[in-house]
Amino acid sequence: MSTSSLTGERTGGLRSARLPKWSPWAIAAGSVAAAVAVGLGAGLSSRVQWGLIAAVLFVLATYVIGARVEGRRQARDRIATSLVWVAFLLAVVPLVSLIWTTVRRGVKVLDPYFLTHSMGVVADSEPGGGIYHAILGSLEQVGLATAIGAPVGVLTAIYLVEYGRGGLAKAVTFFVDVMTGIPSIVAGLFILSLMLMFEMQPFGFAGSLALAILMMPVVVRSTEEMLKLVPNELREASLALGVPKWRTILKVVLPTSIGGITTGVMLSIARIAGETAPVLLLVWGNTFINANPFEGAQASLPLYIYQQYANSSGSTAAYDRAWAASLTLIAFVMILNLVARGIARWKAPKTGR
Repeated sequence: MSTSSLTGERTGGLRSARLPKWSPWAIAAGSVAAAVAVGLGAGLSSRVQWGLIAAVLFVLATYVIGARVEGRRQARDRIATSLVWVAFLLAVVPLVSLIWTTVRRGVKVLDPYFLTHSMGVVADSEPGGGIYHAILGSLEQVGLATAIGAPVGVLTAIYLVEYGRGGLAKAVTFFVDVMTGIPSIVAGLFILSLMLMFEMQPFGFAGSLALAILMMPVVVRSTEEMLKLVPNELREASLALGVPKWRTILKVVLPTSIGGITTGVMLSIARIAGETAPVLLLVWGNTFINANPFEGAQASLPLYIYQQYANSSGSTAAYDRAWAASLTLIAFVMILNLVARGIARWKAPKTGR
């Protein structure tokens, strides 16, 4: 009786043996300890190599132990789960390391004085100065680009999903796909060629136009996918009540998908907020405060970071300002995302659940 019962447990019956819930953590701890021992024994100094060894040992140990206790079928399920966890950690570790490094090096000079003063007459290699002029420039340039790119992108997506049929819709879809892969420097060169034709000098709005070109395909793609997720039954119910199509789109389709559309717009803003190439070509940068984006060179956060690094001449003060500006840019994007999530939750239709 006992022999057949044990055999049934190992062949994966209804009452088969199961590993305890804490077993993945124990296997992970054992894999890390073994990786450290292997790394020290082999003289490996890189923590990345230790981590990769631990990941391989974790996957192998999960399969071997799972196959011995639960059977091969459950072991294959566990190895798939362990691979997902390893991939998740491989994606999270660089992100956490990036944020930690930026915060650790950026807080050295990030204070109210740094946020409320410009570089003015301070040389890039000297201590002091701030990023107020760059924050103002980024807000104006990204805001103007959003004011141009977001409505055009959303309306284009509405056309493709709700009205687009035939050759024109296919042509628009093709060009949106092409624009999605356009390098930022090409968008900058396109606006620069127009500026040279009309003999115009660098100014902030020129950078906004290039950023809007980069923003529009992202908005179109994300909005299009969100609109396709709206059930056709909602449209048909509204149309059956005699509501015009434009009003159905405005009152039913868009409110239903407003959360996803807002997220897509925020992702596109996050992308263009860090673009340097078009700003370098079209805006040039300015160490003084220029609040008028339609006249004169203007600063921006990505350009400020690049200039602090390129013109540092080995000065630690310039490197610290570059890291502090990077931290400010990350905070800017995070605040935008939080605001977008708040707006999406506020405007989303109430489900009553």
